[in-house]
Amino acid sequence: MNNRRRNPVSSPHLNGAKFLIIALLAIGVFFRFVNLDKKVYWGDEVFTSLRIAGYTLTEATQELFDRQPKTIAELHQYQQPRPDKDITDTIKSLADEDSQHPPLYYVIAHYWEKFFGSGLAVKRSLPAFISLLAFPGIYFLCWELFNSPMLGWVAVTIVAVSPFHVLYAQEVREYSLWTVTILLSSWLLLRSMRLNTKFSWIMYAASLPLLLYTYLFSILIVVGQAIYVFVSEGWRWHKKQIAFLLASGFGLLTFTPWLWIVVNSLSSIQSTTSQFAEKVDLPSLLQIWSFNLSRVFIDLDSQGKIVNFGNPIAVALRVAVILSTAILVAYSIYFICDRTPKRVWLFILTLMGVTGLALILPDLIVGGIRSGVARYLVPCYLGIQLAVTYTIFMMCYAEIFPHTSYGNTGFDNGGIFSLRINSKKFSHLWRSIALVLISLGVLSCTISSQAESWWNKYGSYYNPQVARMINQNKSPLVISSGYVPRVLSLSYLLQPEVKIQFIPQANISQIPPGFTEVFLYRPSAEKLKYRRWQQLNYKIETVYQSPPIYEYLEPISRPSEIWIWKLTKRS
Repeated sequence: MNNRRRNPVSSPHLNGAKFLIIALLAIGVFFRFVNLDKKVYWGDEVFTSLRIAGYTLTEATQELFDRQPKTIAELHQYQQPRPDKDITDTIKSLADEDSQHPPLYYVIAHYWEKFFGSGLAVKRSLPAFISLLAFPGIYFLCWELFNSPMLGWVAVTIVAVSPFHVLYAQEVREYSLWTVTILLSSWLLLRSMRLNTKFSWIMYAASLPLLLYTYLFSILIVVGQAIYVFVSEGWRWHKKQIAFLLASGFGLLTFTPWLWIVVNSLSSIQSTTSQFAEKVDLPSLLQIWSFNLSRVFIDLDSQGKIVNFGNPIAVALRVAVILSTAILVAYSIYFICDRTPKRVWLFILTLMGVTGLALILPDLIVGGIRSGVARYLVPCYLGIQLAVTYTIFMMCYAEIFPHTSYGNTGFDNGGIFSLRINSKKFSHLWRSIALVLISLGVLSCTISSQAESWWNKYGSYYNPQVARMINQNKSPLVISSGYVPRVLSLSYLLQPEVKIQFIPQANISQIPPGFTEVFLYRPSAEKLKYRRWQQLNYKIETVYQSPPIYEYLEPISRPSEIWIWKLTKRS
């Protein structure tokens, strides 16, 4: 384990693979930055910008609901850093209303926008740049885990063209940073266990505050790392166990101030995440899990159906894709458990298992769809990608690297899935599987890069269609009594001449003069939709009614909904 071997073997297949890896890496970088401002800036991203600006939602709502028409520029003052608010306001906003999101990413984003501006492409360029650090992160983790730099490059390729990682690399949230800090702490832990030096453990300890202050679920990562250390090294007290306890204790100690805020905000956290506690049946959960698993490698449809051609053939193809992905993942997990030392397979299982079980078990016992939220499962997806990478690499190139990644041990030991991996035909088959998998990833990223909305945009999914209808008018007014982040999301798509007026439901006043068209955007009460406007001598007509969204996923499906009405003064 302490030796680092470099295999001098050359092969036409290997040389070709190197060129392919470089090309795919460039494609992955390209997709992270192309059309950064094209997809709708949805509610969660609006929340991020509120925090960066130092506003709480309560404060912004109170200021906006003054019944005065606002320009788009005036609304966006709540979405960018301001001279009268500093970084302490950003942290306070999170602590008061959103403590489940630790402040590291928001602090970085605050200074990023102060230096580079608050354009939509600038906002999204930060997570895109951060996501590039996942490439060296997974490379060094694979080298440490499998003792193979070439296998590390294959892992980089799979992550580079993963539609899941590309999608969240373009979202103004902390998920790309979470991916990077998971990989960093994992690599430094394995390195510390191999070297067992004071400096290596200090480096690991220093990575933990970064991990914990990025995302609250990072506590589960540390728990998984603790299980890994004590199971792999034994439960007797040795220097490694003591060093790990000191390092992890330091990390948890630095996180204690924020953890105290979280504990005192549990009721608020439960209310803001209550939509994920809805009870669903097991078949629905299995359906959500299967779609999420496939999206790690293949994501061809904006509503998350994997593939959607609008005909029965698409249904069969969708089932085939899901089953093929599930079989590949299941076999890869079996393969890595059967063919690698305990220190390798145990690390991957704990990386996936602790977070996965912490979300799955509550859903099965008390109900909910927490385990169906794809962004919560980043550690699981990284573990899956490590297992798939190892399996594909060994099946394709074990005969080229006979002494790499345990390629010379355990491959003739039988078993129900035992296969002769030195067969050229078998290697060609697995190279074909790898090529199809990567090609579908590139195709997924290509389709997604041209879309205005995608399945992760939830409540803002149809804003592009609504905005086009409003923008066709010369001087329109949009009236809303609803949820402020929804309206702010829409505002990013509206022309500068559009004005928005927030009106409390219980206090509707006369529409101000000077507007060619007046629209009512997603009102939250029947009283506001019809009765009071009729009393004010206006007639109301539907302008845009959305089709159902996610109708194939019953727990999160959204029925057809009228998103915008037009108000016309009666003569």
